[in-house]
Amino acid sequence: MLSSIALVGCGWFGLALGKELVSRGYRVTGSKRTKAQAEQLSDYGIAGFELDLDRLPIDEQTCMAQLECDAIVINIPPGLRRSGGNAEADYLERLGRLKKMIACHTYQKVIFISTTGVYPANGQRVSEADAAPFSSMSQTLLQAEAVFSDAVVVRFAGLMGPKRHPGRFLAGKTGLGGANLSVNMTHQYDAVTAIITLLESQSPLAPIYNVCSPHHPSKRDFYQQAAKRLGLPLPEFASDGEISEDKIVEGHLICEQLDFTYRHQDLFDALSFCE
Repeated sequence: MLSSIALVGCGWFGLALGKELVSRGYRVTGSKRTKAQAEQLSDYGIAGFELDLDRLPIDEQTCMAQLECDAIVINIPPGLRRSGGNAEADYLERLGRLKKMIACHTYQKVIFISTTGVYPANGQRVSEADAAPFSSMSQTLLQAEAVFSDAVVVRFAGLMGPKRHPGRFLAGKTGLGGANLSVNMTHQYDAVTAIITLLESQSPLAPIYNVCSPHHPSKRDFYQQAAKRLGLPLPEFASDGEISEDKIVEGHLICEQLDFTYRHQDLFDALSFCE
């Protein structure tokens, strides 16, 4: 049984996960990149600690102690779309530093948060076995997953939820492509619940799970409806997109194996829970 959980990365998703774990009675530690940010986590019952993987911890002993828990959830956004520098190499170096830091700990469960960006857009439905290094970014993401070979990898589709309303993503933009291509998203609530399901499960776990809503509306329908609900200018699409460029992520393995149910199965309805 788990009683303590370390969260490496307490941003938008990590904080939501940490708050829910605290409400369920777990002792939760969580990292932020600065001391001031880490101290703010105490407002939510999370024991915060400073961890910037671009450099050695200022207080390595305290950091190591906070990482010593029954389970660990690693949620470090890759930031591979940022310009300048070598973002892909930097990301892998960060993960390598973390791997060395936790090597002396024995965890009951290790969960590594990844992304459905590892799947090519080839006009197919894709499941956990269909990842392929079709670009330098996808290759880096797969290399990142391999760093934590003992972890259960969870690949999130695009996330939406409180303070992350899809209506703001494309509002007012013009000349967009792929109007008829499928949307692959999930609500923050379902993402949090999926991780907790994995942490609390007493059943054997698969090495990889996708987390993605079973509803896949077209980009045009979804993003125009999302913008409309916020009273923002609708995005305009210049092309429908080729079927060969489509991708539908299957997220039902976790449902089949662990009796998980997506609360927000309709993405249009989920928009009401994003304010």
